[in-house]
Amino acid sequence: MRGKLLIIGFGPGSSDHITDRAREAIQESDIIIGYKTYVDLIERLLINQEIISTGMTEEVTRAQEAVRRAEQGKKVAVISSGDAGVYGMAGLIYEVLIEKGWKKATGVEVEVIPGISAINSCASLLGAPIMHDACTISLSDHLTPWNLIEKRIEAAAQADFVIALYNPKSGRRTRQIAEAQRILLKYRSSDTPVGLVKSAYRDRQSVEMTNLQDMLNHEIGMLTTVIIGNSSTFFYDDLMITPRGYQRKYTLNQTEQPLKPHQRLRREAEPWALEQLGVSRTLKSQSAAVNVKATAREMAEAALQKIVGEGPAFTEGSFSIEDIQEIFELAVSPGVANKKFTPVQMKVLAEVVGEEGVMEYTPDHQIKLQIPTSNPDQVIEKLLTSGLLLSPIGDVLTLKACDFCDGDKKDSIPYAEEIHEKLGGMDLPKELKIGFNGCGMACYGAVKEDIGIVYRKGAFDLFLGAKTAGRNAHPGQIVAEGIAPDQIVGFVERIIDEYKEKGHPNERFHKFFKRVKRIQGFEYRDVTPKIEIEAAVCGD
Repeated sequence: MRGKLLIIGFGPGSSDHITDRAREAIQESDIIIGYKTYVDLIERLLINQEIISTGMTEEVTRAQEAVRRAEQGKKVAVISSGDAGVYGMAGLIYEVLIEKGWKKATGVEVEVIPGISAINSCASLLGAPIMHDACTISLSDHLTPWNLIEKRIEAAAQADFVIALYNPKSGRRTRQIAEAQRILLKYRSSDTPVGLVKSAYRDRQSVEMTNLQDMLNHEIGMLTTVIIGNSSTFFYDDLMITPRGYQRKYTLNQTEQPLKPHQRLRREAEPWALEQLGVSRTLKSQSAAVNVKATAREMAEAALQKIVGEGPAFTEGSFSIEDIQEIFELAVSPGVANKKFTPVQMKVLAEVVGEEGVMEYTPDHQIKLQIPTSNPDQVIEKLLTSGLLLSPIGDVLTLKACDFCDGDKKDSIPYAEEIHEKLGGMDLPKELKIGFNGCGMACYGAVKEDIGIVYRKGAFDLFLGAKTAGRNAHPGQIVAEGIAPDQIVGFVERIIDEYKEKGHPNERFHKFFKRVKRIQGFEYRDVTPKIEIEAAVCGD
């Protein structure tokens, strides 16, 4: 007898919002399998079926048991709140079946029954916040690496999507929602409308309207869905509304429309078009501040001409594209081993940075500079003439060396300088720091960097893959001891070359080492500290 798997999304949980097909599927099933809370929500629909309920995080166990029972010829209902295909059980069921060699034509029958997902049910309580392009992002990093979630938030923020955040916070996961807010504030106004909906259409439902700046001042938990508006979303009379764009094509308070539904948008109805967009900017020139008006297309074309060198830059009135000053960023230090700036060097720094630039001292014994200038070569010449060591900023290699106890332990300094000369500033998948200590005390913390080099008893010890932040922060694992001085630079070069070639974009070195398992013959070992944490009373 061929069994059947009924993968059911029953919506938010209220009787009014479950589909007829979901009701029928539950009642025709022999067995109901689901998370205990979900079983309780549909208890009124059960008619003496066998119930298998488990706790949170036991999804794989439920999926395996459902497949096993269906293979015995049973009709098995696997239930999910919302829609089973949106962070629900549908995908996992298929994965378990595929692992067993299941084929659609010959294996157990599968029916996925859609339900109302949280983004839809919560939006209905807020008004109409997802009328335009929207996306869902789960902030739970139990199954997805946080750095990947960060990229998705960044991309959605840049693209001006309305964003629904699922699983925003729990008893243990508290920083993710704050990090999401930080990323979004880079691209969205602080007063961007935000809706917080908890337990939509359930007994303890709550709905709050706030904004991006203040959202963390409200209660947010695992049962909350956070809906963040785009640049056009607005509040009106306790409603959150995102316009679709009809006001761009139609006059909403007139019966007779200038454009018919079948007509293509005309320029006069396209205020966002480059040809029509007047852009006013106050630009600082060498002589004075000038205010000009130019279209976005004209400014973009002028900038392109300047970059590719195809003829003179666009000029209109008193404005020239040449008047736009670039921001030149770099880091400076007195040297690899030297940590003492001279008065002359400090004076030069003040001169090149000027009143409008920025100087920021970093933990790496460097000063990061942001200098408004259209002549970076002149700045570089002045800094080099004063004896400063210059380094680029970004996803590059940085060498952090100790002060060698004011030079008393100086035998290893030439090797640190050679590594900096050969590798310093190299573009990499992600910022990478080499820590270099001149003695076995390692007091400068070389073992806490991506690559740690410690000079001890006339040779070098090598450490790889430290993680500097987070609950599971740990030092690098020691992979080699007693490396001859004339070999250490080559060792490091080959490691960096492999990371540069095989590392994924934005992948930190310690994650790369863990993923590839072996670098230049050095095998990865898990040195993550085992932390026992008491379960929080409020959930996972």
